Amino acid sequence: MSGWVAVVGLGPGSEALVTPEVTQILAEATDVVGYIPYVARIAERPGLALHASDNRVEIDRSRHALQMAAEDKRVVVVSSGDPGVFAMAAAVLEAVDHGPPDWRNLDIRILPGITAMLAAAARAGAPLGHDFCAINLSDNLKPWSLIEQRLRLAVQADFAMAFYNPRSKTRPEGFARALDILREACTDDRPVIFGHAISTADEELRVVPLSQAQPHMADMRTMVIVGSSQTKIITRDGPPLVYTPRSVPV
Repeated sequence: MSGWVAVVGLGPGSEALVTPEVTQILAEATDVVGYIPYVARIAERPGLALHASDNRVEIDRSRHALQMAAEDKRVVVVSSGDPGVFAMAAAVLEAVDHGPPDWRNLDIRILPGITAMLAAAARAGAPLGHDFCAINLSDNLKPWSLIEQRLRLAVQADFAMAFYNPRSKTRPEGFARALDILREACTDDRPVIFGHAISTADEELRVVPLSQAQPHMADMRTMVIVGSSQTKIITRDGPPLVYTPRSVPV
């Protein structure tokens, strides 16, 4: 069987942040599968078929990619950021797990990318310099009660927190609820970073104390990072630098 599936991350937006490994595998592909705006980032060329689909059909998209690989095609499944962080790598492996037995023997590769979380953190300084967690605030695939539980436990553990998918047009109330929970659970006015469209022409970075964070500051192109109780702000001319020390006072 000469076909394969590579699940790749295209980074947060800038072509400069696409890894050389991903660029090379795209050059070898016969087919590219993914969510419409991510497939739109792939340049058309002879011999390459582009298969774009809606964001809520991840398993169908994965099955399509695996079936094409079983037919000896070289298939790249594209995600933004890193494919293993709230993206297509898990969907493809779920399709393998529940699919025909011969899919398990396909050549399946997961190629990492730069996540929005890391890109936004780098722009701000080093807010994830110590222990941290990443939480997807979308309740499309899990109940809100679980999100709330994880938020409270993350505060209790004093993690810095990175929030994916904070606020969409179809669920604008979720991020407001998350901010209310954080204000209730935190005993300090820790910094909150809003990194919008980092590495693109629309990039905007804002750092505010938790008490001043507002729901409208985030959308689906925004990565939100909330510091731990130890996170510091270095004021200077221009944007501040935010970091979390690598050591914890005993």
